[in-house]
Amino acid sequence: PMLNWFGPGYGLIGRSWAMVFASGGYSVKIYDNQPGQSTKAIVEIKKQLQELEDAQMLRGEATALQQVALISSYDDLSQALEGAFFVQECVFEQLEVKQSIFQDIERLVGKDVILSSSTSCLVPSNVFSKVQNRSRCLVSHPVNPPYYVKLVELVPHPETAPAVMDTTHTLMTKVGQAPVRLRKEIDGFALNRVQAAIIAESWRLVQDGIISVKDIDLVMSEGLGMRYAFIGPMETMHLNAPEGLEDYMKRYGPGIQRVLTSFGPVPDFCGEGSKGIINMCELIPSDEQHLSARKDRRDQLLMGLAKLKKDH
Repeated sequence: PMLNWFGPGYGLIGRSWAMVFASGGYSVKIYDNQPGQSTKAIVEIKKQLQELEDAQMLRGEATALQQVALISSYDDLSQALEGAFFVQECVFEQLEVKQSIFQDIERLVGKDVILSSSTSCLVPSNVFSKVQNRSRCLVSHPVNPPYYVKLVELVPHPETAPAVMDTTHTLMTKVGQAPVRLRKEIDGFALNRVQAAIIAESWRLVQDGIISVKDIDLVMSEGLGMRYAFIGPMETMHLNAPEGLEDYMKRYGPGIQRVLTSFGPVPDFCGEGSKGIINMCELIPSDEQHLSARKDRRDQLLMGLAKLKKDH
């Protein structure tokens, strides 16, 4: 069995983890500190798995009903932890809350149980600072929505045992995710650091009047994103010169350095200048109905892309 934890109102990642682990054939116990929330989550999970099955996008070998049967809900933490070998925490991004949760969990589990956090913005040395045995702790950071976007960043605490990283990597691979290992912790991990660089330059180009909001999004969705859905920046460069990466850098390295030196300062995303960009974001009205429809569209497209990647 395995525990999956998520907090009130923040259930998307927790539900997604439960679905991913169940697709791999594992028994999943979910706990929420708000009574009844974990039971509601299973109702939602059942609905989602049946919809995925109808769309022929269900992961794993078992049927939707067989996978739902692997998931059980608990309002009592000690019962939820009983028999678990791996704990995945999914509460909101508040350091003190996460620290307190892991203190509670550590008191209730054996020394070999792996303690993993879904945090996207807190480094392991802070998240696990109040845990006694930090050698079995790590961050397993998913990408939203994890059921379609399979990357998981495995980020060690400075004291994390190599075997814990290996076991987690094997587990994530077995349930169909795509784990990557960071050799040490760093603010933003890898994905959000790369994403921040893209956001910053996109913001500057719009703010400086070079390009519109709509068109900078097209630069990614119809340009870079087409390649990056299947190959990363390193392989892209390697394939774009007759003799590979070294040849590419001989040809284009000086130009890349020139462009990089022309980059402006880190933007003020909440200052006066940002209002123009936010007002220009005319693509999607900000009301709940329009945003919800676009999120559904995003998930449908990601589902299709995930299927395409699987078939190739």
